[in-house]
Amino acid sequence: MEQLHLVSNIQRFSVDDGPGIRTTVFFKGCNLRCAWCHNPECIIAEPTLQFTERSCVSCGRCEQICPAGVHHITEDGKHLIDRSKCIGCGKCAYNCYQSALDLNGKAYAPDELFAEIRKDRHYFESSGGGVTFSGGEPMLQRDYLNTMLKMCREAGYTTCVDTAGNVPFEWYREAMPWTTLFLYDIKLFDSARHEQATGVPNGRILENLRLLTDNGADVFIRTPVIPGWNDDLEEFRKIASFLAELPGREHVKLIQLLPYHAYGVGKYNMIGQRSKTEDVKPPTGEFMQQALQFYLDLGLPAQIS
Repeated sequence: MEQLHLVSNIQRFSVDDGPGIRTTVFFKGCNLRCAWCHNPECIIAEPTLQFTERSCVSCGRCEQICPAGVHHITEDGKHLIDRSKCIGCGKCAYNCYQSALDLNGKAYAPDELFAEIRKDRHYFESSGGGVTFSGGEPMLQRDYLNTMLKMCREAGYTTCVDTAGNVPFEWYREAMPWTTLFLYDIKLFDSARHEQATGVPNGRILENLRLLTDNGADVFIRTPVIPGWNDDLEEFRKIASFLAELPGREHVKLIQLLPYHAYGVGKYNMIGQRSKTEDVKPPTGEFMQQALQFYLDLGLPAQIS
């Protein structure tokens, strides 16, 4: 039986997910629950109903066509959605005249997904770019991911895997022959704080990074800077010290400090949730420079991105 996997989005002409111009494929499903997640539609592995309220004209077609009673238009034109009843059939989204409804999560066989990726091959060739697999956590679908990585590498495209590190190391070992670069998240150094912020401790995450670099895998380290969650200079000093002492430190090609932005807040409303960081402001430039300095003082290739 042919492999199928749910893809949340295929983002073309991406310049933030690895070197060059890239096509980023966002897989659905994640085993972390980061308080600041900016792709909340990718957390759940099943299809996710999205609703853009400003586009809705309360025509009632979704209420008429939905077999599960998910939608209800009140007398005053308010569109109510009971997501607990949604069976993911997509009938409401496919029949919405205003495109106010969307079912996030499309199944692709490997050949189908590769055909979409291949459309951008000229950008890869001219910029030194390639394909990035993100999410969600793409490593959770390792068989499908490895199939796609192999297809891309055999076509001559560079490959990046954007991962939070919370899977068995053997899964990374399987992916390494077909992966040009791992984009690896280090969110916090203190394990208790990491668990509070993401739902999981970070012992496995830190150990996997040690093993990746020790086994010769090239990595970009990415650390989001989220006021109220990890904006503690001592955390950044510890992360910098940890990275400086890694075996195979030369395989850490770049460290990116990523100041928080609120671009993902609106997505929570679309899936019927509320962001935990909707009132968070970006970190100050002064703080970012202070955090960066810990890395530079240790001779690490770090930048604010």
